[in-house]
Amino acid sequence: MSTRSEGGTAPRTLLELYDDALPAVYGYFVRRCGDRGTAEDLTSETFLAAMDAARKPSPPQISVPWLIGVARHKLADHYRRRHSVPVAEIPEPTDPADEWDAELDRIVAEHVLAGLPEQHRTVLTLRYLDDCSVPECAELIGRTVHATEALLVRARRAFRAHYPQPEGGHP
Repeated sequence: MSTRSEGGTAPRTLLELYDDALPAVYGYFVRRCGDRGTAEDLTSETFLAAMDAARKPSPPQISVPWLIGVARHKLADHYRRRHSVPVAEIPEPTDPADEWDAELDRIVAEHVLAGLPEQHRTVLTLRYLDDCSVPECAELIGRTVHATEALLVRARRAFRAHYPQPEGGHP
């Protein structure tokens, strides 16, 4: 349901949408936090913020994509408060022969990411794990697009510098 809610019907629209939206919002957080308690807290914060917005004189258009946008902002706020960025789980490969290598690659990538400065972890996570565009990253971290692009260049360089080279020394 995605209707323009005016005249006090936005809170009702949000309540009607709740059952469909809850799994999407919670799933968004649990994939990015890796911690169910944090995902539950952020889901609650998202719906409370949505209800506050729905009660305003000119409420937004209430929909699941709009709620995911609110969730994205709540996650960015969480990253800023906690000064750390968790690494989202990488889907397991379908070929069982590759599972061990993929698990090792994921562990090494998480270790390298954890060792980077907070700004680098944040921008790399938002850009590559959360699939945010550069302008979205810029908005979430409070920088200009140009400054965010420069930060991404430095963050990628730092990640590559710390990521172990495969045997033979070539990436």
